[in-house]
Amino acid sequence: MRRREFIALVGGAAAWPVVARGQQTAMPVIGILSVGSLEPDAKRMKGVRRGLTEIGYVEGQNVTIEYRGAQYQYDQLPTLARDLINRQVSVIVTIGTSAALAAKAATDTIPIVFGIGADPVRLRVVTSLNRPGGNITGYYILNTAVVGKRLELLHELVPAVRVVALLANLNSAFTKTETSELREASRALGVELRALNATNEGEIDTAFATLAKEHSVPLVVSADAFFTDRPAQLIALAARYAIPAIYPYREFADAGGLISYGSDIVEGYRLIGTYAGRILKGAKPADLPIQQVVKIELVINQKTAKALGLTVPPTLLARADEVIE
Repeated sequence: MRRREFIALVGGAAAWPVVARGQQTAMPVIGILSVGSLEPDAKRMKGVRRGLTEIGYVEGQNVTIEYRGAQYQYDQLPTLARDLINRQVSVIVTIGTSAALAAKAATDTIPIVFGIGADPVRLRVVTSLNRPGGNITGYYILNTAVVGKRLELLHELVPAVRVVALLANLNSAFTKTETSELREASRALGVELRALNATNEGEIDTAFATLAKEHSVPLVVSADAFFTDRPAQLIALAARYAIPAIYPYREFADAGGLISYGSDIVEGYRLIGTYAGRILKGAKPADLPIQQVVKIELVINQKTAKALGLTVPPTLLARADEVIE
């Protein structure tokens, strides 16, 4: 195309009537900012899409989703957040506490809907649960709030122990709050809490080998996405070294983990999806209260308990929402 013809085409486009421009309006874009990666985020994304559908938005039909995952490299989150802002997304949905903090730091204008595992008021992400304020709202996944209970359940299952380990990622903003809550619970139970840091798969292997040398110290697995996205590795290591472990979500117990105590992650992200859809329809984040899933499930894998030589107390079995035989 010659330069003169190109200028003529541009001039013609500038003269299109307003109605024609309206017909070319692009679909709204929802940006997903995650601490992890797409494959392990599949269940969360399923929940988001389900919630959007309930509000009338279907990906590819009347809404576009742009995904950015930090691959658990937390220092990459600010760059990915700016990338979504430059993409001029309509809403940013965050997966993971560190992602929520990065998005909040990056913009005070684009609406943000978060999934966060620690108290968002305590983290100063929002001003209150009922009136979040600003451009941010979301779903508070009850993880740090129940981590002490996870320790109690593990102690009830293995009552003779005096030391309990926490497998955590010190690079995560979530870890500080989680560890603080767990230390308080450990003092109340009279047990020593030992935090083991792992920031890659090799360090996870090393942490389990270390516990095995210390006569299979029971383990609380952090609810940080770095760990919850690795059920196969964690369950296999716990079985190999005969380590009793409690996990945040029932997917672990279903897959052979000993015991889990936590909320339904798909349901949580469904709520996030509904909020994103409502914002696309004109709702303001400041007017949408922080949501919580109040149902917490206790799932015990009796088959795994027997393999570990553990006898689950009848009182604990009676309180379980499900016992896997």
